Amino acid sequence: MKRALSLAIAASIAATTPALAELLDVEKDELTLGFIKLTDMAPLAIAYENGYFEDEGLFVTLEPQANWKVLLDRVIDGQLDGAHMLAGQPLAATIGYGTKAHIVTPFSMDLNGNGITVANEIWEQMLPHIPKMDDGRPQHPISASALKPVVEAYADEGKPFNMGMVFPVSTHNYELRYWLAAGGIEPGYYSPENISGQIAADVLLSVTPPPQMPATLEAGTIYGYCVGEPWNQAAVFKGIGVPVITDYELWKNNPEKVFGLSAEFVEENPNTTLALTKALIRAAIWLDENDNANREEAVEILARSEYVGADYEVIANSMTGTFEYEKGDKRAVPDFNVFFRYNATYPFYSDAIWYLTQMRRWGQIPEAKTDAWYDEVAKDVYKPALYLEAARHLVEEGLADEADFPWDSDGYKAPTPAEDIIDGIAYDGKAPNAYLDTLPIGLKGAQTVVGNEVQG
Repeated sequence: MKRALSLAIAASIAATTPALAELLDVEKDELTLGFIKLTDMAPLAIAYENGYFEDEGLFVTLEPQANWKVLLDRVIDGQLDGAHMLAGQPLAATIGYGTKAHIVTPFSMDLNGNGITVANEIWEQMLPHIPKMDDGRPQHPISASALKPVVEAYADEGKPFNMGMVFPVSTHNYELRYWLAAGGIEPGYYSPENISGQIAADVLLSVTPPPQMPATLEAGTIYGYCVGEPWNQAAVFKGIGVPVITDYELWKNNPEKVFGLSAEFVEENPNTTLALTKALIRAAIWLDENDNANREEAVEILARSEYVGADYEVIANSMTGTFEYEKGDKRAVPDFNVFFRYNATYPFYSDAIWYLTQMRRWGQIPEAKTDAWYDEVAKDVYKPALYLEAARHLVEEGLADEADFPWDSDGYKAPTPAEDIIDGIAYDGKAPNAYLDTLPIGLKGAQTVVGNEVQG
């Protein structure tokens, strides 16, 4: 009954609204899409709540998933038609790190959106090593060099220093490692024989699902973590931790989640894929338009139990253009969450290659690869042509502006300048091996991890 009514409404809208008159002939109109309870799943929630999926003739069910592995497995076996994914997941699956499957993405979900939080006791031990502003507040961004003496003190006492991240191929793992390494702290390596990621590590990183991060921190099992919102701000509200850096400060406008589908699904359902991408682009536009004017409404939607299920105030703390580091120390960070500006939704090959360089840097890719290999894998997974085809439909329908899309892009961003990255090292996606060679900590050249040491 509900589907019949929805079809009638969609038909009525199509008949009376020229912009929606020509629907794609979708191959599959009833879809189940997965997500994890994080604020950057917002494009899915908004596409559903604002009727953008139905405008495309799609009848979508959104299902929260227990963790990232379950989510990926369910996309692979077809229980989910697509999902909000860690950007590293389609890449890792396609090259066979962990579960082997060809996963692709025509749409990047967002930029930025993560933070690194430490427990109160760790923060107090870091404070003497952190520069202060004139008003006495800590100077941001905070380098991991302020954490290094704390980690060394724990080592001297024979105590392991444990921190959490959400998944081995997550942005959070790579961002936490990047921050630690930039401060002179070894975050550890992977090898084919030892996938703990803790080989030769000063700090032991382990997986904790995002919603469980604050409770795990409070229990003392970990001393800090890297996670997406709202789980950094939740630590502030609970009075159990202090965010020390956002990923916007770590790497300005860095890529975050993607929308992932199996290559088989895309091949069998090309129009459905285009329709999904159209709806998600519209949602991203809505989230950022008019200087984030819709964010309060978005927060109300995300706070609902069927989506993120956190308090409105906790989600609003970062989604509406601010970020609170300590209670009362709220600062303007207008680009903490970006969903459409700066071509956020375009799946750049250079974004894919950055993730691959980090997999290589820490030994998840155990042997050296050529620059051509990085380019080939990126093009096997990221699908900007599909994205631009969906965008062209929206422009022709009057639902998007021609000027908002990078029609002439070769798929690569201009190099990220050194001043936009915490360690002052520029990144050029067209020269991955040269980039790896510039990083002081991590595998480079032909180096490999053998036993408990780096060789080569």
